[in-house]
Amino acid sequence: MAKKITTFSEGDYIVYPLQGVGKIDKIEERVFKGEKLLYYVVKLETSDDMIVHIPVKKVDELGVRPVVSAQEAQKALDEINKNVTTSPSDWKERYNMNLDLIKSGSVTDIAMVVARLYHRSKNKELPVQERKLFDNAQKLLIDEISSSMGKSKKEIEQLILCQLEAD
Repeated sequence: MAKKITTFSEGDYIVYPLQGVGKIDKIEERVFKGEKLLYYVVKLETSDDMIVHIPVKKVDELGVRPVVSAQEAQKALDEINKNVTTSPSDWKERYNMNLDLIKSGSVTDIAMVVARLYHRSKNKELPVQERKLFDNAQKLLIDEISSSMGKSKKEIEQLILCQLEAD
């Protein structure tokens, strides 16, 4: 039985794990290693000139998914300050655990990483690698929730900060 491949259309907004939200500008056929393949040509919102070509048949394997609904985005926002679990004291172990959560691509997992690292940074300065991971996770979270809810990134950034500061 052939496995089902998630399909998207031109104009769809998608989430590309570790890269962020992008818009499918077009679907084109390209030759790769002598084989004709379909690719999504995606303009990432992170930069005006960042375009990626994602093989249509690899979207599921790469974790590409649609942007979450506004309700799911709100749920992720609501969960930010609930049950902030403790994480390992060894920063490398913590880093790998949080990186795996971000790679999962789930908006809720990314929100959890943002919350964990934010609260950890309140007690002790984060190592450089963890700080970069926090900044990236926060950017990914802001981009997706902003796209989902149709609000500005500044507005979403403030909402997230309010949730993180709430006790």
